[in-house]
Amino acid sequence: MSISTFIIGESGTGKTASLRNLNPEETVLIQAIKKPLPFRSSGWKPFVAEDKPNSKGEMVKAYQWMQMAMESAVKQGRKVIIIDDFQYLMSTEFMKRSDEKGYGKFTELARHAWEVVTKATSLPDDVRVYILSHIQTGDDGIARLKTIGKLLDEKITLEGMVTIVLRTAVMDGSYLFRVKNSGSDTVKTPIGMFDTETVENDLKAVDDTIRDYYGIK
Repeated sequence: MSISTFIIGESGTGKTASLRNLNPEETVLIQAIKKPLPFRSSGWKPFVAEDKPNSKGEMVKAYQWMQMAMESAVKQGRKVIIIDDFQYLMSTEFMKRSDEKGYGKFTELARHAWEVVTKATSLPDDVRVYILSHIQTGDDGIARLKTIGKLLDEKITLEGMVTIVLRTAVMDGSYLFRVKNSGSDTVKTPIGMFDTETVENDLKAVDDTIRDYYGIK
């Protein structure tokens, strides 16, 4: 079972920038929408998961490409997989289907998101998958991973599918990850993985900590 981690936060708080110290030759970056990286990115070759035909001319959906890209990464021997920005996988499909009537599409959207996260958690034990996504605050005051509304939230709690959820934070000009639950968010980490409330916004350092904690060489 691979180790999947959600990294949630507002736009501009350092989710994608945290990739800057990872080795692109050991990492596969899967983008839900095509966009430039917010750091000098020589060597990075993102794969964009979008609705497009395969080599046989058959139309394949973005969520299916995303799963296929993870499988391909494993075959290439890549140990770190990044999905950025996950919520656009849902919102893009929702907008494309906005003319559809009824609530059946929300069940399908939930299933597609569930399938991607399920794939991310079912890869070999030494693979780490980091799923970056925006954040939203519900009526209950809890900040959680952003979806496309209550109808989808009622069907699936994505954070419940993983053991680690980090949240970006900007304090006094420093970009950080919150690693302890505040009581008003879905942040969680295993006991003893981190000793502090926050850590530097550096996914390479976080990955090193996760590998050490779980004994991954």
